[in-house]
Amino acid sequence: MKKGKKYVEATKKVEKNKLYTKEEAIELVKETAIAKFDSSVELAIRLNLDTKKADQQLRGATVLPNGTGKNKKVLVIAKGDQAKAAEAAGADYVGEMDMITKIEKENWFDFDTMIATPDMMVALGKLGRVLGPKGLMPNPKTGTVTMDVAKAVEDVKKGRVEYRTDSYGNVHVMIGKTSFDTNKLVENLNAFVSLIVKTKPSVVKGTYIKNISVSSTMGPGIKIDTNSFDI
Repeated sequence: MKKGKKYVEATKKVEKNKLYTKEEAIELVKETAIAKFDSSVELAIRLNLDTKKADQQLRGATVLPNGTGKNKKVLVIAKGDQAKAAEAAGADYVGEMDMITKIEKENWFDFDTMIATPDMMVALGKLGRVLGPKGLMPNPKTGTVTMDVAKAVEDVKKGRVEYRTDSYGNVHVMIGKTSFDTNKLVENLNAFVSLIVKTKPSVVKGTYIKNISVSSTMGPGIKIDTNSFDI
């Protein structure tokens, strides 16, 4: 695939084998953003994990200190008081069987995150085949199956990110937009890396974090020196 002129220009600013400090890396991400829109800043962490083993798979969610800059549409599947609480908290869509039927019959997916109360999970089970591959199935590990739907909605709106290791032990998340102030991006970066350090499985021996890199949506990857973190 031929890379565009802008991408080639952007890569010239990045030294191939250099490990940058986190501040330098974030500055470079902002400089090398080539998209015409306000690009996302993506973080990739490669971990020394054998994800074939259940106790070495990481999955969870966290609210970044400065949010992600992306306004996510939230669908809540709940009844009664929980449905009212979800509406009051600012959920975009709230319903129960009506919404489940809408997804099933109309193939409707105009939302980014689905939150459900535990009692609705049996009814949602039949949608596992369509929701699972899209990463939309609510899960207690990520706080999307809960009796406190109001807090879950507020967290998503504040800038909550979900993460899970892929089959190679990599974790990818969005930590903001290139329009963010450098300090705010560095704060989000620090918060996420320290979370990954805290959730290190006890069975892991040797170097846990193999490498860390950041990039903008269409820009080149920039490697960060892991020594620039307190880990």
